[in-house]
Amino acid sequence: MQKCSIRRSALAVAAVSVAAVVMTGCQPGDTPADGGGTSSKTPTATASSTTSPTSPTSPSSPASSAGSGSNGAAAKACSPDSLKASAYQAADRPVGTGTGAAIVRFTNVGAKSCVLEGHPTVAGAANGSPELNVPLTVTPVGPASPVKLAPGAQAWLKLTFVQVQGEGDGYCKSGSAPVLYPTMVIGLPDSGAHQVALDDGQFAECDGTLTATAVSATKPS
Repeated sequence: MQKCSIRRSALAVAAVSVAAVVMTGCQPGDTPADGGGTSSKTPTATASSTTSPTSPTSPSSPASSAGSGSNGAAAKACSPDSLKASAYQAADRPVGTGTGAAIVRFTNVGAKSCVLEGHPTVAGAANGSPELNVPLTVTPVGPASPVKLAPGAQAWLKLTFVQVQGEGDGYCKSGSAPVLYPTMVIGLPDSGAHQVALDDGQFAECDGTLTATAVSATKPS
């Protein structure tokens, strides 16, 4: 009986030892699994925190503002060399025998969009030479707003002079003598000065004064 109970207690001890080993075996086995999961999650967290800094790479906000900046840049004032200016006599003009009124046309001959804005300065060019010009007094008419010109697009403004009366050399109602200019120099804010000639004849005006509309996308008559 004693031998039997000794065996049983030996078996019980052995069973406890095996259980202890099994439990010990489980724990190390679990630790790598958990540890592996944790460490693989930690890199993931690190990776995702690395990705989120990637979104600050969405300095594409600055980039897009630079993009709209380039649109803004494309929409800067037209440079003098990006414009071609020409002039012709207006159909709607004061009664008389002088020029009366002229339309000045600006064409964007550059590769980018640009902006024209404002009322012009005007000078009569003596002998067609812009450096020998005679500034005329301009009264602005109407509001001014920016006109965006795509490459090849056009904008206009209208100049209305004090009309020459009578035949031949004519006369001015004020009593002053009429003046002829082969060309005129038209200036626009930030877009330079442009010498233009009428497609037919010369500019004939009185008193050295005129009214001028602002540059517009609508063609005047």
